[in-house]
Amino acid sequence: MDAAGLAAAPHFRKDSEMPKLKSKSSAKKRFKLTATGKVMAAASRRRHGLSKRSKKMKRQSRGSMILCAADAKLVKSYLYHR
Repeated sequence: MDAAGLAAAPHFRKDSEMPKLKSKSSAKKRFKLTATGKVMAAASRRRHGLSKRSKKMKRQSRGSMILCAADAKLVKSYLYHR
């Protein structure tokens, strides 16, 4: 197929299509959107070196938390298709 035929084929037309918006893979793994649109994330500093952390810090960082509005806005910009 020559260049003219390639441009005329309907499944090869690029001028009328919008570019795809991809979600960031790292954000998909770390954050989750709730049904009301809030962003949930796991607590940080829980991977290693826990022996030197206080019991209070380890206890309070269990589970997940809701991000503040400023951070949630940034994370939502990474999650296009969620």
